Amino acid sequence: MSYGDPNNPYGAPQGQQPQQPGYGYPQDQGQAPGYGYPQAPPVSPYGGPAAPTTMPGSVGAARVMMWVIVGLQVIGVAIFAFSAAALNAAKDDASLKDNTAFQDLVGDSTGVIWGYVVFGVAWLVFAAVLATKFKNGGNGARVTIMVFAIITAVLGLYPFIIVGLVHTVLAILVAVFVGNANGKAWFNRPRY
Repeated sequence: MSYGDPNNPYGAPQGQQPQQPGYGYPQDQGQAPGYGYPQAPPVSPYGGPAAPTTMPGSVGAARVMMWVIVGLQVIGVAIFAFSAAALNAAKDDASLKDNTAFQDLVGDSTGVIWGYVVFGVAWLVFAAVLATKFKNGGNGARVTIMVFAIITAVLGLYPFIIVGLVHTVLAILVAVFVGNANGKAWFNRPRY
Protein backbone atom coordinates (compact mmCIF):
# COMPACT_ATOMS: atom_id res chain seq x y z
CA MET A 1 0.00 0.00 0.00
CA SER A 2 1.27 3.37 -0.86
CA TYR A 3 0.30 6.80 0.37
CA GLY A 4 -1.55 7.57 -2.83
CA ASP A 5 -3.51 4.31 -2.81
CA PRO A 6 -7.30 5.04 -2.65
CA ASN A 7 -7.87 1.86 -0.61
CA ASN A 8 -5.34 2.84 2.08
CA PRO A 9 -7.27 3.70 5.30
CA TYR A 10 -4.27 5.65 6.61
CA GLY A 11 -3.70 7.74 3.53
CA ALA A 12 -4.81 11.24 2.77
CA PRO A 13 -8.43 11.54 1.67
CA GLN A 14 -8.84 11.80 -2.05
CA GLY A 15 -10.08 15.03 -3.58
CA GLN A 16 -9.21 17.28 -0.62
CA GLN A 17 -6.35 19.65 -0.15
CA PRO A 18 -3.66 18.50 2.23
CA GLN A 19 -3.81 20.07 5.71
CA GLN A 20 -1.45 22.85 6.57
CA PRO A 21 0.98 22.00 9.32
CA GLY A 22 -0.25 23.26 12.66
CA TYR A 23 -1.89 22.40 15.92
CA GLY A 24 -5.30 20.79 16.27
CA TYR A 25 -7.57 18.59 14.29
CA PRO A 26 -8.51 19.04 10.66
CA GLN A 27 -11.57 21.18 10.17
CA ASP A 28 -13.95 22.04 7.42
CA GLN A 29 -14.39 25.64 6.36
CA GLY A 30 -17.69 26.24 8.16
CA GLN A 31 -17.05 24.17 11.27
CA ALA A 32 -15.72 25.50 14.56
CA PRO A 33 -12.81 23.83 16.34
CA GLY A 34 -13.68 20.85 18.47
CA TYR A 35 -16.16 19.27 16.03
CA GLY A 36 -19.24 20.96 17.50
CA TYR A 37 -18.50 20.55 21.17
CA PRO A 38 -19.30 23.68 23.18
CA GLN A 39 -16.42 25.72 24.42
CA ALA A 40 -15.82 25.63 28.17
CA PRO A 41 -16.89 28.74 30.11
CA PRO A 42 -14.09 31.07 31.15
CA VAL A 43 -12.49 30.30 34.49
CA SER A 44 -11.17 32.89 36.89
CA PRO A 45 -7.55 32.65 38.04
CA TYR A 46 -8.82 31.74 41.51
CA GLY A 47 -10.85 28.77 40.29
CA GLY A 48 -14.57 28.56 39.69
CA PRO A 49 -16.56 30.52 37.15
CA ALA A 50 -15.35 33.91 35.98
CA ALA A 51 -16.67 37.01 37.67
CA PRO A 52 -19.43 38.91 35.87
CA THR A 53 -18.31 41.97 33.97
CA THR A 54 -21.78 43.52 33.70
CA MET A 55 -24.35 43.86 36.44
CA PRO A 56 -26.82 40.94 36.36
CA GLY A 57 -30.44 41.83 35.66
CA SER A 58 -31.70 40.88 39.12
CA VAL A 59 -29.08 43.09 40.80
CA GLY A 60 -29.94 45.96 38.47
CA ALA A 61 -33.61 45.50 39.34
CA ALA A 62 -32.71 45.60 43.05
CA ARG A 63 -30.85 48.88 42.48
CA VAL A 64 -33.91 50.38 40.74
CA MET A 65 -36.11 49.18 43.61
CA MET A 66 -33.78 50.87 46.11
CA TRP A 67 -34.21 54.16 44.23
CA VAL A 68 -38.00 53.64 44.27
CA ILE A 69 -37.78 53.15 48.05
CA VAL A 70 -35.82 56.43 48.27
CA GLY A 71 -38.55 58.19 46.28
CA LEU A 72 -41.29 56.76 48.49
CA GLN A 73 -39.39 57.90 51.57
CA VAL A 74 -39.16 61.43 50.18
CA ILE A 75 -42.94 61.44 49.76
CA GLY A 76 -43.45 60.00 53.26
CA VAL A 77 -41.13 62.54 54.90
CA ALA A 78 -42.92 65.37 53.09
CA ILE A 79 -46.32 64.11 54.29
CA PHE A 80 -45.12 63.78 57.89
CA ALA A 81 -43.48 67.22 57.86
CA PHE A 82 -46.65 68.79 56.45
CA SER A 83 -48.75 67.01 59.10
CA ALA A 84 -46.50 68.13 61.93
CA ALA A 85 -46.52 71.71 60.67
CA ALA A 86 -50.32 71.62 60.39
CA LEU A 87 -50.62 70.33 63.96
CA ASN A 88 -48.29 73.07 65.18
CA ALA A 89 -50.45 75.66 63.41
CA ALA A 90 -53.61 74.15 64.94
CA LYS A 91 -52.02 74.18 68.38
CA ASP A 92 -51.41 77.92 68.04
CA ASP A 93 -54.98 78.57 66.81
CA ALA A 94 -56.79 80.88 69.27
CA SER A 95 -60.17 79.16 68.87
CA LEU A 96 -58.72 75.83 70.02
CA LYS A 97 -56.68 77.22 72.95
CA ASP A 98 -59.49 76.52 75.43
CA ASN A 99 -59.75 72.82 74.51
CA THR A 100 -57.14 71.29 76.84
CA ALA A 101 -57.74 67.72 75.61
CA PHE A 102 -56.96 68.81 72.07
CA GLN A 103 -53.89 70.72 73.23
CA ASP A 104 -52.58 67.68 75.12
CA LEU A 105 -53.15 65.39 72.12
CA VAL A 106 -51.54 67.80 69.68
CA GLY A 107 -48.59 68.49 71.96
CA ASP A 108 -47.76 64.80 72.32
CA SER A 109 -48.36 63.82 68.72
CA THR A 110 -46.45 66.74 67.20
CA GLY A 111 -43.22 65.63 68.82
CA VAL A 112 -43.75 62.04 67.69
CA ILE A 113 -44.45 63.12 64.11
CA TRP A 114 -41.35 65.35 64.04
CA GLY A 115 -39.43 62.31 65.33
CA TYR A 116 -40.79 60.31 62.38
CA VAL A 117 -39.61 63.08 60.06
CA VAL A 118 -36.08 63.01 61.47
CA PHE A 119 -35.94 59.20 61.34
CA GLY A 120 -37.36 59.21 57.81
CA VAL A 121 -34.73 61.67 56.59
CA ALA A 122 -31.93 59.61 58.14
CA TRP A 123 -33.32 56.36 56.64
CA LEU A 124 -33.74 58.11 53.28
CA VAL A 125 -30.10 59.23 53.22
CA PHE A 126 -28.96 55.73 54.23
CA ALA A 127 -31.05 54.19 51.42
CA ALA A 128 -29.64 56.63 48.86
CA VAL A 129 -26.05 55.87 49.93
CA LEU A 130 -26.70 52.13 49.67
CA ALA A 131 -28.32 52.55 46.25
CA THR A 132 -25.11 54.15 45.00
CA LYS A 133 -23.04 51.22 46.31
CA PHE A 134 -24.47 48.74 43.78
CA LYS A 135 -21.97 49.75 41.09
CA ASN A 136 -18.71 49.14 42.93
CA GLY A 137 -19.53 48.00 46.45
CA GLY A 138 -18.04 44.84 47.91
CA ASN A 139 -19.47 42.04 50.02
CA GLY A 140 -19.84 44.40 53.00
CA ALA A 141 -22.16 46.60 50.93
CA ARG A 142 -24.13 43.49 49.91
CA VAL A 143 -24.63 42.42 53.53
CA THR A 144 -25.54 45.99 54.56
CA ILE A 145 -28.08 46.25 51.74
CA MET A 146 -29.66 42.94 52.77
CA VAL A 147 -29.89 44.01 56.45
CA PHE A 148 -31.31 47.39 55.40
CA ALA A 149 -33.91 45.67 53.20
CA ILE A 150 -34.99 43.29 55.96
CA ILE A 151 -35.33 46.11 58.52
CA THR A 152 -37.22 48.20 55.95
CA ALA A 153 -39.61 45.29 55.34
CA VAL A 154 -40.31 44.98 59.07
CA LEU A 155 -40.74 48.75 59.49
CA GLY A 156 -43.09 48.79 56.51
CA LEU A 157 -45.31 46.27 58.27
CA TYR A 158 -45.53 47.69 61.75
CA PRO A 159 -46.16 51.40 61.86
CA PHE A 160 -47.44 51.96 58.33
CA ILE A 161 -49.39 48.85 57.38
CA ILE A 162 -51.36 50.09 54.36
CA VAL A 163 -48.84 52.58 52.96
CA GLY A 164 -45.86 50.48 54.02
CA LEU A 165 -47.01 47.44 52.06
CA VAL A 166 -45.27 48.70 48.91
CA HIS A 167 -42.12 49.36 50.96
CA THR A 168 -42.32 45.85 52.38
CA VAL A 169 -42.68 44.14 49.00
CA LEU A 170 -39.87 46.19 47.44
CA ALA A 171 -37.57 45.58 50.42
CA ILE A 172 -38.18 41.81 50.33
CA LEU A 173 -37.39 41.75 46.61
CA VAL A 174 -34.20 43.77 47.16
CA ALA A 175 -33.07 41.33 49.87
CA VAL A 176 -33.79 38.32 47.64
CA PHE A 177 -32.14 39.76 44.52
CA VAL A 178 -29.02 40.89 46.36
CA GLY A 179 -28.81 37.69 48.39
CA ASN A 180 -29.08 35.22 45.48
CA ALA A 181 -26.15 33.73 43.54
CA ASN A 182 -26.09 36.55 40.97
CA GLY A 183 -25.89 39.16 43.73
CA LYS A 184 -23.15 37.25 45.49
CA ALA A 185 -21.14 36.91 42.27
CA TRP A 186 -21.57 40.61 41.47
CA PHE A 187 -20.59 41.98 44.87
CA ASN A 188 -17.70 39.47 45.33
CA ARG A 189 -16.14 40.07 41.91
CA PRO A 190 -12.49 41.15 41.89
CA ARG A 191 -11.88 44.85 41.39
CA TYR A 192 -8.69 46.03 39.74
